[in-house]
Amino acid sequence: MNTQTPVAEKSKRKTAAQNESQPLFRKFFIEALQDIYWAEKHIPKGLQKMQKAATCKRLIAAFKKHEEESPEQLALLEQVFAALGEKAVAKKCDAMEGLMKETDSVIEETEKDSFVRNAALILCAQKIEHYEIATYGTLCALAGYLPEREVQQLLGDILAQEKKTDVSLTEIAEAYVNQPASEE
Repeated sequence: MNTQTPVAEKSKRKTAAQNESQPLFRKFFIEALQDIYWAEKHIPKGLQKMQKAATCKRLIAAFKKHEEESPEQLALLEQVFAALGEKAVAKKCDAMEGLMKETDSVIEETEKDSFVRNAALILCAQKIEHYEIATYGTLCALAGYLPEREVQQLLGDILAQEKKTDVSLTEIAEAYVNQPASEE
């Protein structure tokens, strides 16, 4: 017995027909989502390492805040997958893995408790943010070509958070880290 309303049934058929008319685009879009989903699942571990390595209290707080935003961003991505009728599945993100390895190297290669290390951590964090901004910005633009309109809004919400984090890191660098780092 079908419990869906005629409108819901028609909408479901329409979405299925649209999905069939853009199979390559949709596949590409979903794979890109899987890539950033993997990245978002791994970023908190990197942020924890950065918190431990940093000495500037404001920088530590910024890393902590971003770590706390990660579950919300994952939940928004899961809503995107659901809106597309897809299961949220992570696909290894080589770019994010590389950025995390670079962060590990920076921590190992900079002097503990130095402002230079704090500056280097900001650089690493902003590389990660810029990767996320580029990815979410592109996905948001591409989502405009999908029939599921809420996808673009959800991705736009994540993009706005990433941009805000990037601005915060710049402010911390300019107000508290760069000058003392340049004097070491």
